Amino acid sequence: MIKVRKAAERGHFDHGWLNTYHTFSFGDYRDAAHMGFGHLRVINEDRVQPGQGFPTHSHRDMEIVSYVLEGALEHRDSMGNNSIIRPGEVQRMSAGTGVTHSEYNHSPSDLVHFLQIWIVPEAGGLKPGYEQKLFPEAEKRGRLRLIVSRDGRDGSVTVHQDVSGYATLLASGEKVEHSFPPDRQCWIQVARGAVRLNDERLAEGGGAAVTAERLVAIVAEQPAEVLLFDLPA
Repeated sequence: MIKVRKAAERGHFDHGWLNTYHTFSFGDYRDAAHMGFGHLRVINEDRVQPGQGFPTHSHRDMEIVSYVLEGALEHRDSMGNNSIIRPGEVQRMSAGTGVTHSEYNHSPSDLVHFLQIWIVPEAGGLKPGYEQKLFPEAEKRGRLRLIVSRDGRDGSVTVHQDVSGYATLLASGEKVEHSFPPDRQCWIQVARGAVRLNDERLAEGGGAAVTAERLVAIVAEQPAEVLLFDLPA
C-alpha cells in the first residue's frame, strides 16, 4: 500500500527569513494524524535567506540529519564543530544527552535550501556525536546510494537506529527499485522533480508511506532527486 502525503498538505510557515514546510507535526504545526512514520519523526524543508538562520538552541535524544539541496549551511555546536554543509554533503548530529547548536545561511547573497530529518534513537542518554560526509553526484545517478545507516556501511553516516536512508538522482524516464521483506516499510520523499511510485504520482515536496509491499519502483517523470528511508514495520 502506498499512502501519499502531497506537498500542499504539509504544514507551512513563511517568516520572511525562513520559508519552511513540515511533512510531520512540528513546532507550531500541530497535526495528530501526521506525527511521523515509524522511527522517522521530522522532515522539514527549509529555505533560509542570505545571512539569516537559527540562533543557538538545544536538542537532546534525537538523531538529526541535514541534507543540503542548494547553497551552503553553516553549523556550529557545543561539541566544538564548525562546518559548512553544501549540496551532496550529509550531516548527522546525535543530540544524545544534550547539544546546543546554531545553523545559518553561510552566504551573504544566495538562498540555502535544505532538508532536516529527525530520527528517534534506539535509546535515550547516548553520547552526543557529529559526522559529515560527501556523496558525489556520480554515486547517486540512476541508483539508490546509501547515505544513512545503523552500521555506517558503504561509507554512509551512522545513526543510532535501525534506519537505512538512500538518495538518488534520476533523469527523465529513469527507474530505480527497492525491495524489502514483510517486516520492513519505507518512506519516500521527493526533494526535486516528480516521480511515479508504482501507480502513484508524487511531485516535488511530496512524500509517501510504503507499507505491505515487497517492492517499490520509482520512475522519474522529470529530472528528480529522491530520498528513501527503509525502517521496521
